[in-house]
Amino acid sequence: MLPLPAFALASLALLQVGPFTRPGPQPASQLPPEVIQRQDDKRRQPAASAPQALPAPKSELDRCLALVAEDPLQGIDAAQAWLRQAKGVPAYQAGHCLGVALGRLERWSDAESALLAARDALGAADPRERARLGAMAGNAALARGAADAALTALDPAHADALSAGDKALAGQIAIDRARALVALGRSDDAGAALAEARGAVPGSAEAWLLSATLSRRTGKLAEAQAQIEKAAALLPVDPEIGLEAGVIAMLSGHEDAARKSWQSVVAAAPGSAAATTARGYLAQIAAPATAAGTPVR
Repeated sequence: MLPLPAFALASLALLQVGPFTRPGPQPASQLPPEVIQRQDDKRRQPAASAPQALPAPKSELDRCLALVAEDPLQGIDAAQAWLRQAKGVPAYQAGHCLGVALGRLERWSDAESALLAARDALGAADPRERARLGAMAGNAALARGAADAALTALDPAHADALSAGDKALAGQIAIDRARALVALGRSDDAGAALAEARGAVPGSAEAWLLSATLSRRTGKLAEAQAQIEKAAALLPVDPEIGLEAGVIAMLSGHEDAARKSWQSVVAAAPGSAAATTARGYLAQIAAPATAAGTPVR
Protein backbone atom coordinates (compact mmCIF):
# COMPACT_ATOMS: atom_id res chain seq x y z
CA MET A 1 0.00 0.00 0.00
CA LEU A 2 1.23 3.48 -0.79
CA PRO A 3 1.79 5.75 2.26
CA LEU A 4 -0.87 8.39 2.81
CA PRO A 5 0.20 12.01 2.31
CA ALA A 6 0.55 14.21 5.37
CA PHE A 7 -2.71 16.13 4.79
CA ALA A 8 -4.62 12.84 4.57
CA LEU A 9 -3.14 11.62 7.86
CA ALA A 10 -4.12 14.88 9.54
CA SER A 11 -7.69 14.57 8.26
CA LEU A 12 -7.94 10.99 9.52
CA ALA A 13 -6.70 12.06 12.94
CA LEU A 14 -9.50 14.62 13.22
CA LEU A 15 -12.07 11.91 12.50
CA GLN A 16 -10.84 9.48 15.16
CA VAL A 17 -13.09 8.86 18.16
CA GLY A 18 -11.52 7.49 21.30
CA PRO A 19 -10.65 8.28 24.91
CA PHE A 20 -8.46 11.27 23.94
CA THR A 21 -10.47 12.66 20.98
CA ARG A 22 -14.12 12.43 22.00
CA PRO A 23 -16.49 14.78 20.14
CA GLY A 24 -18.15 17.53 22.12
CA PRO A 25 -16.82 19.60 25.07
CA GLN A 26 -13.48 18.49 26.45
CA PRO A 27 -12.59 18.39 30.16
CA ALA A 28 -10.75 21.41 31.54
CA SER A 29 -7.07 21.34 30.84
CA GLN A 30 -4.81 20.34 33.70
CA LEU A 31 -1.82 22.23 32.21
CA PRO A 32 -0.18 24.89 34.40
CA PRO A 33 -1.63 28.40 33.82
CA GLU A 34 1.65 29.80 32.48
CA VAL A 35 1.74 27.11 29.78
CA ILE A 36 -1.86 27.85 28.84
CA GLN A 37 -1.05 31.56 28.61
CA ARG A 38 1.95 30.83 26.36
CA GLN A 39 -0.21 28.69 24.07
CA ASP A 40 -2.84 31.44 23.89
CA ASP A 41 -0.19 34.00 22.95
CA LYS A 42 1.08 31.74 20.17
CA ARG A 43 -2.46 31.23 18.86
CA ARG A 44 -2.97 35.00 18.63
CA GLN A 45 0.16 35.41 16.49
CA PRO A 46 -0.55 35.60 12.74
CA ALA A 47 0.15 32.32 11.01
CA ALA A 48 3.20 32.39 8.77
CA SER A 49 2.19 32.15 5.15
CA ALA A 50 3.37 29.05 3.28
CA PRO A 51 6.31 29.78 1.02
CA GLN A 52 5.26 30.09 -2.62
CA ALA A 53 7.15 28.03 -5.17
CA LEU A 54 8.92 30.28 -7.62
CA PRO A 55 8.87 29.41 -11.32
CA ALA A 56 12.07 27.83 -12.49
CA PRO A 57 14.23 30.44 -14.20
CA LYS A 58 14.53 30.05 -17.93
CA SER A 59 17.87 28.76 -19.10
CA GLU A 60 19.93 30.61 -21.66
CA LEU A 61 19.00 27.90 -24.17
CA ASP A 62 15.28 28.39 -23.47
CA ARG A 63 15.63 32.13 -24.03
CA CYS A 64 17.58 31.61 -27.23
CA LEU A 65 15.04 29.14 -28.63
CA ALA A 66 12.18 31.46 -27.69
CA LEU A 67 13.88 34.24 -29.64
CA VAL A 68 14.35 31.88 -32.61
CA ALA A 69 10.61 31.12 -32.55
CA GLU A 70 9.84 34.85 -32.75
CA ASP A 71 12.56 35.93 -35.17
CA PRO A 72 15.00 33.36 -36.61
CA LEU A 73 17.37 36.05 -37.90
CA GLN A 74 17.72 37.60 -34.47
CA GLY A 75 18.04 34.09 -33.07
CA ILE A 76 21.02 33.45 -35.36
CA ASP A 77 22.71 36.66 -34.21
CA ALA A 78 22.10 35.85 -30.54
CA ALA A 79 23.29 32.26 -30.90
CA GLN A 80 26.44 33.28 -32.76
CA ALA A 81 27.28 35.92 -30.16
CA TRP A 82 26.72 33.35 -27.41
CA LEU A 83 28.80 30.78 -29.24
CA ARG A 84 31.79 33.13 -29.61
CA GLN A 85 32.24 33.40 -25.85
CA ALA A 86 30.83 30.03 -24.71
CA LYS A 87 32.88 27.12 -23.38
CA GLY A 88 31.85 23.62 -22.37
CA VAL A 89 28.10 22.98 -21.94
CA PRO A 90 27.08 26.51 -23.04
CA ALA A 91 28.97 25.97 -26.30
CA TYR A 92 26.87 22.96 -27.26
CA GLN A 93 23.68 24.76 -26.19
CA ALA A 94 24.56 27.79 -28.30
CA GLY A 95 25.26 25.50 -31.26
CA HIS A 96 21.93 23.75 -30.70
CA CYS A 97 20.10 27.08 -30.81
CA LEU A 98 22.04 28.18 -33.90
CA GLY A 99 21.20 24.94 -35.71
CA VAL A 100 17.48 25.33 -34.95
CA ALA A 101 17.50 28.94 -36.13
CA LEU A 102 19.23 28.03 -39.40
CA GLY A 103 16.76 25.21 -39.92
CA ARG A 104 13.84 27.59 -39.47
CA LEU A 105 15.23 29.52 -42.44
CA GLU A 106 15.74 26.26 -44.38
CA ARG A 107 19.48 26.78 -44.50
CA TRP A 108 19.85 23.05 -44.20
CA SER A 109 23.55 22.64 -44.84
CA ASP A 110 24.46 25.33 -42.31
CA ALA A 111 21.99 23.88 -39.80
CA GLU A 112 23.51 20.43 -40.22
CA SER A 113 27.02 21.77 -39.61
CA ALA A 114 25.95 23.75 -36.53
CA LEU A 115 24.18 20.76 -35.00
CA LEU A 116 27.08 18.40 -35.61
CA ALA A 117 29.46 20.93 -34.05
CA ALA A 118 27.11 21.17 -31.06
CA ARG A 119 27.10 17.38 -30.74
CA ASP A 120 30.88 17.30 -30.80
CA ALA A 121 31.13 20.13 -28.24
CA LEU A 122 28.91 18.12 -25.90
CA GLY A 123 31.34 15.21 -25.82
CA ALA A 124 30.45 11.77 -24.51
CA ALA A 125 28.94 12.78 -21.18
CA ASP A 126 25.29 12.70 -22.29
CA PRO A 127 24.61 10.09 -25.00
CA ARG A 128 20.89 10.85 -25.09
CA GLU A 129 21.49 14.51 -25.90
CA ARG A 130 24.18 13.53 -28.42
CA ALA A 131 21.60 11.28 -30.07
CA ARG A 132 19.07 14.11 -30.31
CA LEU A 133 21.57 16.51 -31.85
CA GLY A 134 22.79 13.89 -34.30
CA ALA A 135 19.22 13.08 -35.30
CA MET A 136 18.48 16.76 -35.90
CA ALA A 137 21.61 17.05 -38.05
CA GLY A 138 20.57 13.93 -39.98
CA ASN A 139 17.14 15.40 -40.67
CA ALA A 140 18.73 18.61 -41.93
CA ALA A 141 20.79 16.50 -44.34
CA LEU A 142 17.67 14.65 -45.47
CA ALA A 143 15.92 17.96 -46.05
CA ARG A 144 18.68 19.02 -48.46
CA GLY A 145 18.56 15.65 -50.24
CA ALA A 146 21.89 14.34 -48.95
CA ALA A 147 20.99 10.81 -47.87
CA ASP A 148 24.60 9.70 -47.46
CA ALA A 149 25.40 12.62 -45.16
CA ALA A 150 22.16 11.96 -43.27
CA LEU A 151 23.17 8.38 -42.60
CA THR A 152 26.61 9.51 -41.45
CA ALA A 153 24.88 11.56 -38.74
CA LEU A 154 22.04 9.14 -38.00
CA ASP A 155 24.08 5.96 -37.50
CA PRO A 156 26.05 7.28 -34.49
CA ALA A 157 22.90 9.00 -33.20
CA HIS A 158 21.16 5.62 -33.22
CA ALA A 159 24.09 4.05 -31.35
CA ASP A 160 24.03 6.89 -28.79
CA ALA A 161 20.30 6.41 -28.18
CA LEU A 162 20.81 2.70 -27.58
CA SER A 163 23.75 3.47 -25.28
CA ALA A 164 21.50 5.79 -23.28
CA GLY A 165 18.89 3.04 -22.99
CA ASP A 166 16.28 5.17 -24.77
CA LYS A 167 14.50 2.60 -26.92
CA ALA A 168 11.83 5.02 -28.12
CA LEU A 169 14.39 7.57 -29.29
CA ALA A 170 16.36 4.84 -31.05
CA GLY A 171 13.12 3.77 -32.77
CA GLN A 172 12.42 7.30 -33.99
CA ILE A 173 15.96 7.58 -35.33
CA ALA A 174 15.48 4.20 -37.04
CA ILE A 175 12.61 5.76 -39.02
CA ASP A 176 14.91 8.52 -40.23
CA ARG A 177 17.60 5.97 -41.05
CA ALA A 178 15.06 4.05 -43.15
CA ARG A 179 14.32 7.19 -45.17
CA ALA A 180 18.00 7.66 -45.91
CA LEU A 181 18.49 3.98 -46.72
CA VAL A 182 15.58 3.96 -49.18
CA ALA A 183 17.04 7.01 -50.90
CA LEU A 184 20.33 5.13 -51.22
CA GLY A 185 18.58 2.09 -52.72
CA ARG A 186 19.25 -0.11 -49.68
CA SER A 187 15.74 -1.55 -49.34
CA ASP A 188 16.67 -4.56 -47.21
CA ASP A 189 18.48 -2.38 -44.67
CA ALA A 190 15.57 0.05 -44.69
CA GLY A 191 13.18 -2.82 -43.99
CA ALA A 192 15.28 -3.89 -41.00
CA ALA A 193 15.32 -0.32 -39.67
CA LEU A 194 11.53 -0.06 -39.99
CA ALA A 195 11.05 -3.43 -38.27
CA GLU A 196 13.07 -2.06 -35.35
CA ALA A 197 10.98 1.13 -35.36
CA ARG A 198 7.69 -0.80 -35.28
CA GLY A 199 8.93 -2.76 -32.28
CA ALA A 200 10.32 0.24 -30.42
CA VAL A 201 7.49 2.70 -31.13
CA PRO A 202 4.47 0.56 -32.10
CA GLY A 203 2.18 3.57 -31.77
CA SER A 204 3.96 5.48 -34.53
CA ALA A 205 1.66 5.73 -37.53
CA GLU A 206 4.63 7.03 -39.53
CA ALA A 207 6.57 3.81 -38.97
CA TRP A 208 3.64 1.73 -40.23
CA LEU A 209 3.00 4.03 -43.20
CA LEU A 210 6.62 3.91 -44.33
CA SER A 211 6.66 0.16 -43.83
CA ALA A 212 3.55 -0.19 -46.01
CA THR A 213 5.10 1.97 -48.73
CA LEU A 214 8.32 -0.03 -48.71
CA SER A 215 6.46 -3.35 -48.73
CA ARG A 216 4.33 -2.18 -51.64
CA ARG A 217 7.35 -1.02 -53.61
CA THR A 218 9.06 -4.38 -53.12
CA GLY A 219 5.95 -6.29 -54.24
CA LYS A 220 4.83 -7.54 -50.80
CA LEU A 221 1.22 -6.45 -51.15
CA ALA A 222 -0.22 -8.61 -48.37
CA GLU A 223 2.27 -7.15 -45.88
CA ALA A 224 1.65 -3.68 -47.25
CA GLN A 225 -2.11 -4.06 -46.73
CA ALA A 226 -1.71 -5.18 -43.11
CA GLN A 227 0.72 -2.35 -42.41
CA ILE A 228 -1.41 0.39 -43.96
CA GLU A 229 -4.43 -0.86 -42.00
CA LYS A 230 -2.40 -0.51 -38.80
CA ALA A 231 -1.32 3.02 -39.80
CA ALA A 232 -4.95 3.97 -40.51
CA ALA A 233 -6.08 2.57 -37.16
CA LEU A 234 -3.51 4.74 -35.39
CA LEU A 235 -4.21 7.87 -37.45
CA PRO A 236 -7.62 7.53 -39.13
CA VAL A 237 -7.72 10.88 -40.96
CA ASP A 238 -4.35 11.38 -42.61
CA PRO A 239 -3.94 12.30 -46.28
CA GLU A 240 -0.67 10.42 -46.80
CA ILE A 241 -2.10 7.23 -45.27
CA GLY A 242 -5.24 7.52 -47.39
CA LEU A 243 -3.17 8.07 -50.50
CA GLU A 244 -1.00 5.03 -49.86
CA ALA A 245 -4.02 2.88 -48.95
CA GLY A 246 -5.52 3.68 -52.35
CA VAL A 247 -2.34 2.76 -54.21
CA ILE A 248 -2.10 -0.57 -52.36
CA ALA A 249 -5.77 -1.30 -53.04
CA MET A 250 -5.37 -0.48 -56.75
CA LEU A 251 -2.34 -2.73 -57.14
CA SER A 252 -4.25 -5.50 -55.33
CA GLY A 253 -7.10 -5.26 -57.86
CA HIS A 254 -9.59 -3.41 -55.64
CA GLU A 255 -10.43 -0.36 -57.73
CA ASP A 256 -13.54 0.62 -55.74
CA ALA A 257 -11.56 0.63 -52.48
CA ALA A 258 -8.82 2.67 -54.14
CA ARG A 259 -11.34 5.20 -55.41
CA LYS A 260 -12.90 5.57 -51.95
CA SER A 261 -9.48 6.08 -50.33
CA TRP A 262 -8.48 8.80 -52.78
CA GLN A 263 -11.87 10.50 -52.56
CA SER A 264 -11.50 10.57 -48.78
CA VAL A 265 -8.11 12.30 -49.16
CA VAL A 266 -9.63 15.00 -51.37
CA ALA A 267 -12.51 15.49 -48.94
CA ALA A 268 -10.33 15.61 -45.81
CA ALA A 269 -7.53 17.87 -47.10
CA PRO A 270 -8.60 19.44 -50.40
CA GLY A 271 -5.73 21.93 -50.54
CA SER A 272 -2.94 19.48 -49.73
CA ALA A 273 -0.31 18.04 -52.05
CA ALA A 274 -1.73 14.59 -51.25
CA ALA A 275 -5.16 15.72 -52.51
CA THR A 276 -3.60 16.96 -55.76
CA THR A 277 -1.99 13.56 -56.26
CA ALA A 278 -5.24 11.80 -55.36
CA ARG A 279 -7.14 13.82 -57.97
CA GLY A 280 -4.58 12.76 -60.55
CA TYR A 281 -5.05 9.11 -59.62
CA LEU A 282 -8.85 9.45 -59.77
CA ALA A 283 -8.60 11.04 -63.20
CA GLN A 284 -6.46 8.13 -64.42
CA ILE A 285 -8.89 5.43 -63.31
CA ALA A 286 -11.79 7.42 -64.79
CA ALA A 287 -10.03 7.60 -68.17
CA PRO A 288 -10.55 4.97 -70.91
CA ALA A 289 -8.80 1.64 -70.52
CA THR A 290 -6.21 2.74 -73.08
CA ALA A 291 -4.88 5.36 -70.65
CA ALA A 292 -1.29 4.67 -69.71
CA GLY A 293 -0.35 2.87 -66.58
CA THR A 294 -1.62 2.19 -63.10
CA PRO A 295 -1.04 5.03 -60.62
CA VAL A 296 1.87 4.13 -58.39
CA ARG A 297 4.01 6.55 -56.44
